[in-house]
Amino acid sequence: MTTRVLVTGATGFVAGHCIAELLEHGYAVRGTVRDLDARGKRAHLTELARRTGGDLDFAAATLDDDAGWTEAMTGCDAVLHVASPFPAAPPADEQDLIRPAVDGTVRVLRAAAAAGVRRVVLTSSVAAVAYGHDVDAVRTEADWSVVDRVPAYQKSKTLAERAAWDFVESLGDTAELELVVLNPGMILGPLLTASTSTSHEPVRRLLDRSVPGSVRTGWCPVDVRDLAVAHRLALEVPAAAGNRYLCAADPLWMPELATMLAGEYNPRGFRVPTRVIPNWLVRIVAVFDKGVRLTIPVLDRTERVSAEKARRELGWTMRPIADTVRDTADSLIAFGVVTSPGSRRTAPAVAGTR
Repeated sequence: MTTRVLVTGATGFVAGHCIAELLEHGYAVRGTVRDLDARGKRAHLTELARRTGGDLDFAAATLDDDAGWTEAMTGCDAVLHVASPFPAAPPADEQDLIRPAVDGTVRVLRAAAAAGVRRVVLTSSVAAVAYGHDVDAVRTEADWSVVDRVPAYQKSKTLAERAAWDFVESLGDTAELELVVLNPGMILGPLLTASTSTSHEPVRRLLDRSVPGSVRTGWCPVDVRDLAVAHRLALEVPAAAGNRYLCAADPLWMPELATMLAGEYNPRGFRVPTRVIPNWLVRIVAVFDKGVRLTIPVLDRTERVSAEKARRELGWTMRPIADTVRDTADSLIAFGVVTSPGSRRTAPAVAGTR
């Protein structure tokens, strides 16, 4: 009997790659969308299912409403809860980010438990692990970000994941629902449509020179295709139940990213800026640029985490980061997000779900 998996936020960047991975491995997939009539937004997924001969259907459900979730869960054996708000700029009120993240996560888990779903894989983040600590150290799954010392996004991811574990614990020892959490770093990799996510912004801004150089900060990146594999493994490995798994490579500083892009794309006519912007100037630019404002709390710091547990327990591997950066940039160019050497992007970044 074919296993059917519900993937939330089906038209999002990560969800699309998870759907592709599941279909290619013989799973039946149901994706949640906001509007079943908006077929154009999911045309790439429908085409993917046609090419693979996969079983894919859709259900209408949103994180801010109970309506539709019972129907969406019907007949599903497992859930990948991927959808989560990911802002392109800091929110005016942090609760505008925290409430939908926490409430939406609990709403999905409640519906899954009621429907008899066997396992939920929750996409959390390094943001729930590596922030707000006094001591600089390599963080593991035993660590949690300190919520009263972090910005709104990191707070939302931490509180949403905490709420997920609390909900599953509240079900008691006899509950059949299993929870696995993945904590990815900055998610890069090729687009499936012309809609970008916030995580693409450093690559996009360097390629189209909408920033004059690099900010002194860094992230632990992960390729979206490798992350999709991690989601599938988290469904398949029995011992994964009840565990968190960091999915991220070694830190990549933005100046390093700029150097990588310049080496690959400047010979093609691009002019990727490789200078490092001093922090005082970043703070001035941030007054006018909400996207740059996101970097202010993390100037002069970088994430450091270990993905050893995912390698050891899930058998997970990562491709070289240089391949990920190149494939990310190539897809931005191919979809016209960066239209020509030195051009400015004509469409705004899509903030919302990953």
